[in-house]
Amino acid sequence: MNALTGVLALQGDFAEHVDLLRSCGYRVIEVRTAAELESCDALIIPGGESTTILKMIDRYELRDPICKKIESGLPVLGTCAGAIVIASKTSDGQPPLKMLDISLHRNAYGTQVDSFEAEVTVDGIEGGPVLGAFIRAPIIDSVGSGVTIMAEHEGDPVVVSQGSILATTFHPEITKDIRLHRYFVERVVGDAP
Repeated sequence: MNALTGVLALQGDFAEHVDLLRSCGYRVIEVRTAAELESCDALIIPGGESTTILKMIDRYELRDPICKKIESGLPVLGTCAGAIVIASKTSDGQPPLKMLDISLHRNAYGTQVDSFEAEVTVDGIEGGPVLGAFIRAPIIDSVGSGVTIMAEHEGDPVVVSQGSILATTFHPEITKDIRLHRYFVERVVGDAP
């Protein structure tokens, strides 16, 4: 387990991702600068507030470095707002990074009080459904031809992949279900123990 996974630590629940990765024995670093990003073998963009995350990415001049690293094959996991950040199109807010060929509608399930947890069966993940927290979660309106839908909830895609990019519309880190993170590090990044 030598890969170094970075967690974008500008806003949102990055600490939960860091703690979960460390509990699995993975090497992890909080990413706030281009130099820290450069040292990473993979990147997680956490949930939070997508407009704020994108503003912070621009403030810290990380848009071009992140996009270039993804274009060169950097594995990325975007959860909830992180999925919005890497999407090709969103319903509103700051312009996304346009790295994943999906269109999303922000806060599609409603406000904070409409948040819920749901079990989601994800292709490629063993051990039964994954428990995800849908907190002001987006809904994926459309996916491009190169995008694989790995899981749905009530007919809507909630886990998708495209090349070395994996995205969820929910928070797997909040429910402490480590299997999506393990799948990302071991299958997508290729850092199996």
